[in-house]
Amino acid sequence: MKALVLAGGKGTRLRPLTHTSAKQLVPVANKPVLFYGLEAIRAAGITSVGIVVGDTGAEVRDAVGDGSSFGLDVTYIAQHAPLGLAHCVLIAREFLTDAPFVMYLGDNFLVDGIADLVDSFRKADYDAQILLTKVAEPQFYGVAELGPNGEILRLEEKPEHPRSDLAIVGVYTFSPAIHEAVRAITPSARGELEITDAIEWLIARGHRVHSHFVSGYWKDTGRLQDILECNRIVLEMINGAVCGAVDGRSEIAGNVVIEPGASVEGSVIRGPAVTGADARVRNSYIGPYTSIGDSCLVQDSEVEYAIVLKDSTIKGVSRLTYSLIGRNVEVTRAEGIPNTHQLMVGDHSRVQVRA
Repeated sequence: MKALVLAGGKGTRLRPLTHTSAKQLVPVANKPVLFYGLEAIRAAGITSVGIVVGDTGAEVRDAVGDGSSFGLDVTYIAQHAPLGLAHCVLIAREFLTDAPFVMYLGDNFLVDGIADLVDSFRKADYDAQILLTKVAEPQFYGVAELGPNGEILRLEEKPEHPRSDLAIVGVYTFSPAIHEAVRAITPSARGELEITDAIEWLIARGHRVHSHFVSGYWKDTGRLQDILECNRIVLEMINGAVCGAVDGRSEIAGNVVIEPGASVEGSVIRGPAVTGADARVRNSYIGPYTSIGDSCLVQDSEVEYAIVLKDSTIKGVSRLTYSLIGRNVEVTRAEGIPNTHQLMVGDHSRVQVRA
């Protein structure tokens, strides 16, 4: 069995961060979301992995390499434009050959992994298997409508008026029958080859398509609130480990990870929280559910329920929360008068300030 991991797409809901970075590499607890997926694939006993990449392909290649660090053999498949999930299957035909495979959306996060899904597919005679879970905002997802006996009646991709609250989780398993389906369908109104259309094609022709519900935690990390929630969930599972330097004036409480080379002076860190390698925390408060990236500086500030990516500086900020700060960002307090906010903000950004 093989795996097809999708790591392209535009990541429009995480702009401006994803103008220059792959959304799949946004870190959760200081580890890229994509890495959790690759580890789950290896834990399911799959080692041959094709990764579909787009505009940010170079960054993904640099991060993953040949896959050997994950125990995988990785092949990269270039997609010139985000033309849909079924299009990814179409262009991966040579890599997939006639092997059954799992398709894993690289920005999805499942705490319990995919071993159970893969095992059930291997033991059964299905041509497709989808995972479902109930969500509060189904219009942002592929949605399944089930009959009274749990049979799949209809699948829709990001419908304006969803027929149910059952979202299709971004992990699928397929037999080689899917290749005929993706060749047979036509682009949707969104201009994409939808995997939901391909699965419906299979159903209409009598192929066995199975669904079951996700038992553990799942998130699509395409939005700010979702990636912060994933960060919270992962941090709740960490074990504290202080490998950096903490002075006698500092207080470390709860499960806190301080990576090698990091230093904490005159500060309070309340876990669960992670401070990355070579980061510096000076006279500051780091609150629960916060991930501070490598080589960051947090000085004279308070940060809580936030993700701060590597090489960024937060200085003189009285309270920063519910935030995602990109790489090489400076967030500092303005000095002097008048008492104003001074901003340099890129396209598609969101800034909230208190008057």
